[in-house]
Amino acid sequence: MQPQVRYIDVAEADAGMRLDNFIRRQFKRVPRSRVYRVIRSGEVRVNRGRGRPSRRLVAGDQVRLPPLRTGDDTGRTAVRPPDAMIERAVAAIQSEAPDHLVIAKPADMPVHAGSGVDFGLIECLRAARPDEYLELAHRLDRGTSGAMLVARSRPTRHELAEALADARARKTYLALVDGIWPNDVTRVDQPLDRNGMVGGEPRVIVDPDNGKSATSVFTVVARSSNATLLEVGLLTGRKHQIRAHAAYFKCPIAGDRRYGDSKRAAAWRQWGLKRPFLHARDMAVPRQSGWLQTHVPLADDLAAVMQRLGLQWE
Repeated sequence: MQPQVRYIDVAEADAGMRLDNFIRRQFKRVPRSRVYRVIRSGEVRVNRGRGRPSRRLVAGDQVRLPPLRTGDDTGRTAVRPPDAMIERAVAAIQSEAPDHLVIAKPADMPVHAGSGVDFGLIECLRAARPDEYLELAHRLDRGTSGAMLVARSRPTRHELAEALADARARKTYLALVDGIWPNDVTRVDQPLDRNGMVGGEPRVIVDPDNGKSATSVFTVVARSSNATLLEVGLLTGRKHQIRAHAAYFKCPIAGDRRYGDSKRAAAWRQWGLKRPFLHARDMAVPRQSGWLQTHVPLADDLAAVMQRLGLQWE
């Protein structure tokens, strides 16, 4: 089957990304030189116009992807995701409506290909349903489990992107942090810079001068002697927002090697925690037809950690 022209709406999580990097992520197996050639030739379009490789995308931009093969110029076509991975992605569909899917994302499954990953959730769903339009409405980190929305039409993709960016939208996570969360810290308004550096490594950091506004609401659910279970509501949707805000208050997400201490993360593995303790539990977004609400119970691996700690949750 010949590759077709596709249109992708830029999500909030990808705002600020360079056009060339965005295209290279979409065509992981296409040579870099070919990617730059199609951008400069005008085959790639942003909002129906040409774009320089260095152009910074904004949420809501529509990017036209030309019919490139996801292989190389010798004509190799894309490799199909493993059947077992496709089956897991299909099994993760919690419910479906005519215009969208609700996914209970597994923690160990990336949402899309890229960064050394050949396949993600969306590639597997497309492989299972090759004649259907399927596009991510938003993203979760690879190590985060929980509720995700997948659009089944381009208009729905655009509507959901707007709904998720609406100030009335609510996204609620359960997070276990390493340490005792301060009682007086509830609403956190700390700007985040996704281009920060810590110890020579890229990190999202709190930066009042260069960061974009970010607001999280932290509510203590339960405590142990060395950890705190929090319900976290997001009023904005910045990259790594909860992880960066938690680390700023010296209480990184338990098991988070990137924003916490690697030795502490190794200690959490002894409790059965093999990834950051972060779960997208609830989501409520306003649509023209009414509120779309989702609820995904705490993932089994995280629930087992809670039981070992003797903590209660709802």
